[in-house]
Amino acid sequence: MTQITPAIDLAGQDAVIPFQVEPLDVRGRSVQLGPMLDSILDRHKYPAPVARLLAEAVTLTVLLGTALKFEGKFILQTQTDGPVSMIVTDFQTPDSIRAYARYDESAVAELEASDGDDSASLFGKGTLAMTIDQGTYTQRYQGIVQLDGISLEEVARRYFKQSEQIPTEVRLAVAEVLTRRPGREPGHAWSAGGVLVQFLPDSEERMRLKDLDGGDGSNEHGFKEDDAWTETQLLMQTIDDLELTDEAVQPETLLYRLFNEHGVRVFDSIKVRDNCSCSESKVRDMLSGLTVQERSESVESGQIQVACQFCSQDYSFDPDSFEVAS
Repeated sequence: MTQITPAIDLAGQDAVIPFQVEPLDVRGRSVQLGPMLDSILDRHKYPAPVARLLAEAVTLTVLLGTALKFEGKFILQTQTDGPVSMIVTDFQTPDSIRAYARYDESAVAELEASDGDDSASLFGKGTLAMTIDQGTYTQRYQGIVQLDGISLEEVARRYFKQSEQIPTEVRLAVAEVLTRRPGREPGHAWSAGGVLVQFLPDSEERMRLKDLDGGDGSNEHGFKEDDAWTETQLLMQTIDDLELTDEAVQPETLLYRLFNEHGVRVFDSIKVRDNCSCSESKVRDMLSGLTVQERSESVESGQIQVACQFCSQDYSFDPDSFEVAS
């Protein structure tokens, strides 16, 4: 008798897929971003190197933010001395992401012309902070990783090793693709994808992490990583960038290719949206907290103009409308 497996609805782009591989004691999330990511990058007209870097940060933020089991925010922020001096990605549970980058246009163009626009050169040296904010009356949790020539993939590994002591592997990729949008001339669009997997066995001893390499190549303590985690890492190393960014390769297809020998269980996908939380009332509340002098210094042509750095929405206020509250 031939057994036919029923067709399943695939998550498609802009959706995170939680998964679990029980025989390997690993859990993770996979995502492929398309129109949502493109709308964020297109809004700001970033140079290609900056767009790629921000796309990686958005992908990593989505993978981490969708793991939150409570109402709150996950914020990734860099502060560096490089051409891209700041990146901020802000994920609001359960499904909203916003992001922007601050950069030196001439310095980025110079790197791009010399083919030296890798992430390490764009960032320079500085720090990356990952913040979990559960809102009012709760204490923020923040982990900080030094940026010293490492990729965002390595940032995530270091973050979980230092802050959570959880063995974690991450793969990220970004691509600029030719696309035809309805009613528009052929153009370029952005696609990105990522897989994050963590080793979470019942035994804490099995989850023990190897110490950082001392640099002399020795293995003083004879440490041997768990075979299940070693296999998982090897499987993750086989992921090609195209498998993460090509819309024709569904995330479910990739997960099956990686873990079919052990059996991979996928859970309900989580759609993510380009959705800024700014509003006229929030901006007004912010301005109301300033002194009359501070507001007067912001007046131009008789109005206080405020532009949201995330969504580029412009807000205009009559300065006299704040006098009563001052």
